[in-house]
Amino acid sequence: MIGGRPVPLLLAVGLDLVWGEPPDRWHPVAWIGRALAWAEGRSGERTVAGGAAALLTIAAAVGAVAAVAGAGLRRAGWLGMILEAVALKPAFAARRLATAAAAVGDSLAAGCLDTARRRVGRDLVSRQTLGLDAAEVTSAAVESVAENLGDSVAAPLLAYAVGGLPAAWVYRTLNTADAMWGYRDARFERWGKAAARLDDVANLVPARLAAAALVAGAAAAGEDGPGAAWIAWRDHARTASPNAGWPMAAMAGALGVGLAKPGAYRLGDGPRPASSDTIPRALAVFAVASAAVVGVALAVTLVAGRRP
Repeated sequence: MIGGRPVPLLLAVGLDLVWGEPPDRWHPVAWIGRALAWAEGRSGERTVAGGAAALLTIAAAVGAVAAVAGAGLRRAGWLGMILEAVALKPAFAARRLATAAAAVGDSLAAGCLDTARRRVGRDLVSRQTLGLDAAEVTSAAVESVAENLGDSVAAPLLAYAVGGLPAAWVYRTLNTADAMWGYRDARFERWGKAAARLDDVANLVPARLAAAALVAGAAAAGEDGPGAAWIAWRDHARTASPNAGWPMAAMAGALGVGLAKPGAYRLGDGPRPASSDTIPRALAVFAVASAAVVGVALAVTLVAGRRP
């Protein structure tokens, strides 16, 4: 009988494909977000040490809960594996990401630029989207799909493959803290520094795996695999993040377009992504790349052997 982490991982991927995300009131990431917001609200002097202490305390608590849950589920046989899959599923979000990007593409195809701006700003990126034109909205959506292949798919699945539920949920806590606190402004420059740096470290391997998966996905989906590899290698350092540039540049090369955040970076040699099929093409590459990432995570679970 096959046991260990491979079965919950595959079941969790199936749950994501079929059902997607639980409602926010039942979503552990929403609970983590509220805990982080509470900790920030209770802070006095906003120091680097204070932000680090708040983050590490919450991450340790989340990891402990996940460890206790995982230990109990290991003793429950096949039912435990099913419940472990349910517990893992909210830690990653491939379907939600693809659905959000597709909705932006549908709005653009229908000529509803204002709706597309709202959707991309609400669901995919943190940048200001009010004044973006159609090509900039398309670029933002495609960039988010590529970057989040690492942040929201590869990283939590690899963490689970290596360390089970505790590792997956500690990673999700770090990544959520970075999304909430990782800004270079007066409010978060010091308080969010630990969150930003720890998230950078946690994503060093997943971001590069995501770029490699996008190269393979491009080749399999009929896009430019060699171009994806070349642009990823050449342009990955153009972003402020040490990680985000890898998958975003790979996607730019795969599609033969230039992806850009106004005033920040430009990736790729191609024209701006003005074609209505750019987002569907990106999602086709993303789908194949996601399958490759799942395959790698599954291989890691098999190499890691029995759960601790």
